Order: sequence, then structure tokens, then C-alpha cells
Amino acid sequence: MNFREPVILGRTGLRAGRLGIASGYGAPAAGIEEAFERGCNYFTWGTVIKGYKPEMRQALKNIVDKGQRDRLVLAMFTYAHNNFFTERMLRRGLKSAGLEHADVLILGYFSRRPSRRLIDGALKMKEKGLTRFIGLSSHSRKLLGELGRDGEFDVLHLRYNAAHRGAEKDIFPFLGGEKRPGTVAFIATRWGQLLNPKKMPPGEKPPTAPDCYRFVLSHPAVDVCMSGAKTVEQMRENLAVLDGGPMSGDELVRMRRIGDHVYGKPRR
Repeated sequence: MNFREPVILGRTGLRAGRLGIASGYGAPAAGIEEAFERGCNYFTWGTVIKGYKPEMRQALKNIVDKGQRDRLVLAMFTYAHNNFFTERMLRRGLKSAGLEHADVLILGYFSRRPSRRLIDGALKMKEKGLTRFIGLSSHSRKLLGELGRDGEFDVLHLRYNAAHRGAEKDIFPFLGGEKRPGTVAFIATRWGQLLNPKKMPPGEKPPTAPDCYRFVLSHPAVDVCMSGAKTVEQMRENLAVLDGGPMSGDELVRMRRIGDHVYGKPRR
């Protein structure tokens, strides 16, 4: 078993590659397109605060020009918390890349449930054909657990890595049934701390980025694990995870031991 095969992204029915590609790290278009050809078709792009990364824009345009839009799963982010600006920026971003719609509109980041006004605004953008599904991104496990039970959102972006494993009891148990949302994990390396030799337990060799991605993808509740790369070389290193499969018991124990050390606080 390996991670080259796509999964169904929850109730959306979309076929998504297991390794997602985030635009915020500045990987060149060539690297993004190489990942796409390897089956990594879940892209995140766009924020009102930081703008639309030109490298991802170029990659999207090239993918569309090659007639491969149907293979792409594009999740576009907004942090505006304002329906007018969200729709305005969404339309601008889509137009700049030659796209008619996003596959998922992600509202982020929220520590509490979005207002009814914001949710209804996102649903109206769905009715207008600007997005096929709506999702939410948050660090709040309590909120995501509630949303998993309620089934209001089609996709949930959540924090999960070897150091931050609270989702295993606060979120994952509530993601079941026919209305199960697609699950996308982010910060797999804990902002690089899980790769830092200085953060390791005595005598422990640090894991690689693919090790961190494999740990996340080894949990059956996770559909997609987001990755970040600044260069083509880093992208290729990350893509190595596709040839691996779920971690063995010993590998998981090691990653959890390292995660506990990096976390640095007593577990509840």
C-alpha cells in the first residue's frame, strides 16, 4: 500500500491526492506542476491579507491551458470575514488564473463558529457557481468537533502532527456517517520544529518532512496532508512520501516520542 492513490474527499465526492500543495511557501510553477503530474491535485491558494501567489497562479493557468481542469481540486482561502470582500477577491483570483469556479471556498481561521451571515454568504457564492463546496479552517479542536457532528461544512482544515495530536480524541471520533466532511491536515512539521535537530530527544535523529507527512496520512481519519516547499528540490523531497505507505507501529511510536519531546508539556 502507498499514498499514490487518491481518496474521496469526504461527502464532496472529489478525488484528491493525499499530499496537498500550499501556495504560501513560494514554490515555482514548475515544481507545482510536477507535483500535479504526480497526482497531487489538492491546491490551496489565495488570501485577502497576503494576496494571490503568482507562482500558483501561473501553475493553475498552465494546468487549465493543458485541458486538465477536471483533475484539479482547488481550495481558495479567505480570511476577510466579510462577504463583500470575500466574493470580490474570489472573483478576482479566479479571473486572474482563467478559472470559472473554485472547488472549495475555505473560511479561515476561526476560533469560534462563524456567524450565520458569513455562512449564508458562502452558500450564496456556491449558488452563484463561484465554488462547488464550502469549508472551514481552524486551530480550535472543540469547534471542529462540533462542526464535524453538525455537518454544515463540506471540508474541514485542521491542525494535526506528531506533537499536536489532540484531534485524535476531539475531532476524528465525530467525523463519520454519510455527511462526513473531507479532512485536510496542516502544519505537519509543526512549523519545522519536528525537523530541527536541536529539538530532538537526546540521541534521536530528526525525522524528515516526508516522515512527518507519512505520520499524518497514517491516520485513517485524514484525507489530505498539506505540504509546503520553497524550491523544486524541496518539492521533489516532499513527493517522496507518495512512494511510502502508512507507518509501522515502531515508526509511529518513534514519531509520537519525538512529538511529545517537541511539545514539551505534560499531556492531559
